[in-house]
Amino acid sequence: MNVNATGPVLPVLGSRKPSHRERVAEALRAALIAGELRPGEVYSAPGLAARFGVSATPVREAMLDLAKEGLVDTVPNKGFRVTAVSERQLDEYTRIRSLIEIPTTASLATTADPVALEALRPVAEEIVTSAAAGDLIAYVEADLRFHLGLLRLAGNGHLVEVVRDLRRRSRLYGLKALVEQGRLQASAEEHLEILDALLTRDEEAVRAVMARHLGHVRGLWAAGGGERAGRPA
Repeated sequence: MNVNATGPVLPVLGSRKPSHRERVAEALRAALIAGELRPGEVYSAPGLAARFGVSATPVREAMLDLAKEGLVDTVPNKGFRVTAVSERQLDEYTRIRSLIEIPTTASLATTADPVALEALRPVAEEIVTSAAAGDLIAYVEADLRFHLGLLRLAGNGHLVEVVRDLRRRSRLYGLKALVEQGRLQASAEEHLEILDALLTRDEEAVRAVMARHLGHVRGLWAAGGGERAGRPA
């Protein structure tokens, strides 16, 4: 197994200091979710730092944070190995997310402040722009901000943290194929559809779009993921 073999294309963050550890960690989590960092591969902190355009210190610290979350394992004298996620785990994560996110988001159609909803439109547009550019890490990061932003409007901080954890553990290995097929932008535009349905107070439409949207997590977006992506069949 090669260290940094076929490494991910990570965004250059510019000159960063160790105080930007959380920003680096979020970008690494997005790279994991999008499949830019692959299960079973070992990545060194210096190798990843070169791709970010930062020193190795914030990357190493961020990877240690991810190790505490169970997203990577430390490999002495080599770096960090991305942990595999089974198909069953992905199914369970998606099921829990559906039970939480669909009714909670739908309920916002009758409770959320339209100004607060409209404030999320730039994020929804960023998702579409990232999809069009094929920037999967930016896509995943914006997607997380959009959905957690919606859930925060429900006023339950614990619920937001549960969904944040489930999203971090998810894997969307099919995103790259969707970019290559020119199909990711259509999925990205569902975020605008969700927002518009919320603003027109159409609770049933929100529920329907959210169900379709989350269905992609174990459909189009996850194709080739789970155990099959990181382990022999």
